[in-house]
Amino acid sequence: MQRFVDFTERSQGRERLLRATQYTCMLLSYVLQRQAEKEELVLKLKQLEASMSSGRKMFRLGNTVHALVAARRTTQLPDVVPRVCLTASNLTRALYFVCDTVLWLKSVGLQPDIDVPRWRNWATKCYYFSLLMNLARDWYEVSWRLEQAVQEGKMKENSSWDKRNQELNGLKCDGVHGFFLLLFQILKNHPPLVLDMVKNLCDLTGPLDTLGIYKTNPGVIGFCGLLSSLVGILTLASPHLKLKQ
Repeated sequence: MQRFVDFTERSQGRERLLRATQYTCMLLSYVLQRQAEKEELVLKLKQLEASMSSGRKMFRLGNTVHALVAARRTTQLPDVVPRVCLTASNLTRALYFVCDTVLWLKSVGLQPDIDVPRWRNWATKCYYFSLLMNLARDWYEVSWRLEQAVQEGKMKENSSWDKRNQELNGLKCDGVHGFFLLLFQILKNHPPLVLDMVKNLCDLTGPLDTLGIYKTNPGVIGFCGLLSSLVGILTLASPHLKLKQ
């Protein structure tokens, strides 16, 4: 099974490049759609967007196994909050990939009788819940670091702090201004956490719109999707920027 997981991981870079292209096309077509002379270009962009979406489904085939292996791994985490959040996220992501595969079978004509709206709704709900669990884990990480920084600030007898802790301890969490100063300092010192939060928040715009919770437009979804894709490419190219599970 681990060999299968290693094989599917090799396609992540290609899938993210296709994803970035897909959302770039969505953003550009939204920006250009009001210009009558760009009608043909907008049509081509939408066709390319659809092609990228189909291509991504091919690269995601088999990701259900990868998500289940990740869920089994996160059940071993010592801290209960990340363990619950990440395990729930990976399990619902596995369900999302199952729905995604069913929709792919419909798109290639192998299962013509599939109820597309129902399966797409299930897929969106699974993806939405997975993102919520990821954001819950992110907020827990932020809260934990805030608490640690405040506690370290009170330990005046400890003279062996490193430079980063001294910087944090110089900021007191008194009032709103002090809280945001401390929060900014913590996020500045933990780029992987910032990138993970940005990616999850950007990814949230799609399901929020699809489920009717917060309606936006293809321009916003395209921009957020592109930003999320660029963060994903960055963390794949530089693993030290990926938040550890």
